[in-house]
Amino acid sequence: MPSLDFDLEESVFHAFYGQHRQLLEAALADYVAQLTSALERAGGIEVSKIEGRVKDKTECVRKFSRKYRTALEESNTAYTIAPYITDLIGVRVVCLYEDELDKVAQAVRAQFDVMEVTDKAAAVESTEASFGYKGLHLDLRPRLLPGAPPAPPGAQRYPFELQVRTIVQDAWAVLDHKIKYKKAIPGPLKRRINVLAALFELADREFRQIRDATEAELLQAPDETATAPSGEPEQPPESAPAPGSRLNAFTFLKIATHFFKDYTFEPHHVDSFVDDVHHWSPDITRAGFNTLVRENIGTVKRYKQYLEEQKNGRKLNPYTVMRHSLYLGNNSVFSAALGKGARESFETWLSDNPT
Repeated sequence: MPSLDFDLEESVFHAFYGQHRQLLEAALADYVAQLTSALERAGGIEVSKIEGRVKDKTECVRKFSRKYRTALEESNTAYTIAPYITDLIGVRVVCLYEDELDKVAQAVRAQFDVMEVTDKAAAVESTEASFGYKGLHLDLRPRLLPGAPPAPPGAQRYPFELQVRTIVQDAWAVLDHKIKYKKAIPGPLKRRINVLAALFELADREFRQIRDATEAELLQAPDETATAPSGEPEQPPESAPAPGSRLNAFTFLKIATHFFKDYTFEPHHVDSFVDDVHHWSPDITRAGFNTLVRENIGTVKRYKQYLEEQKNGRKLNPYTVMRHSLYLGNNSVFSAALGKGARESFETWLSDNPT
């Protein structure tokens, strides 16, 4: 029964916590799995991590005392502690970019009932001279969806808090939490902290704008995959490359995805491969690279089929296919594109299978 005896209610809450701890852990695992699935279905959201925890019982009581106890006792309202702790279970989704916070919120609304939303960005911006991290907090309750697998026993009874942050916001939150005596520190220190908060916010914005600019560069990259008119060289070998015509990661992707439509080219692998190509042929143009691949890939694909059929199922990935195509097109310039064993195997096959 609810009461105004805090010591009694604290003891009752501790007992409740002990009885439910295993169920809380099971519910946490279930919520993380549901959130992961919901974000995968939504698509287009780059998530750094999804993690969660069951709130410590002492921390729960301290939160109740700080936020609710005084008002309840002054109004002579009997209480039990458990209903006031909506974040017994807490889950955090950390995104890469700030414009993905709302996308996460939209995705989880389709999976869970939203009881309350707290926009930390608005809270910080509405308080003059304040400092803190930005992000979204959503108090959620699981929703029984048609066809959904059953939740662990008792799990459906627990609401939980979802924090949605960017990587930069998450870093700020961790560091900000380490600042001691924030309410008592002098004005000059508070101003320095506000400067840091502004720098973190600027970093968040810059990372997003760099992402957008990079995507725009890829869209605007010239497409060299169209075949030049018969007999017309795409790039005279003796001429210097025209400004902007040198192969780069963006024009490479246009060419590579034309030849390998179903392959996902990871950015760091693209950078590394293009760097290798420039090492072998410093002035190679996008048109020159496209010509070497286009004119030789048919032969290399026949060699690839031979390897897969005769050499214990050995596979050539798209990068290796392009390395062979470059080598076949100019084996003196691109000799380093293949290791010694790969060169010997390829040359033996070529001698047995003249084009």
